[in-house]
Amino acid sequence: MRSTLGRVRGMGSARDGTHHFFAQRLTAIALVPLTLWFVYSAVGLIGQDNGAVHEWASHQINACGLIALVIATFHHAQLGLQTVIEDYVHREGTKFIVLIGTKLVCAAFAIAGIVAVIKLAFGG
Repeated sequence: MRSTLGRVRGMGSARDGTHHFFAQRLTAIALVPLTLWFVYSAVGLIGQDNGAVHEWASHQINACGLIALVIATFHHAQLGLQTVIEDYVHREGTKFIVLIGTKLVCAAFAIAGIVAVIKLAFGG
């Protein structure tokens, strides 16, 4: 016997998911050419020594492409995991902790990947 407004109150804004939806689709679209470029480049490096990989990664376009791939991959992963957590974890406290943990882990992996690319590109 509750009104329609009473049933949806406290469930958040219905417009909140639009940004998330577009961000997830945008990262997916960005990952297609970045992944194809990376696979093509990696196949070309098969059998090469570390010097050749360092030389390849030290080119500015390749280093930027690798960093863009790392950022897009972990942002896309975080968005996807967030959707799964929001859909299947029902206890609010647990959901909040898991969401924060997921964001922190994805950010940590993205930072580690970016540092690895910088070290590879600059030989550090």
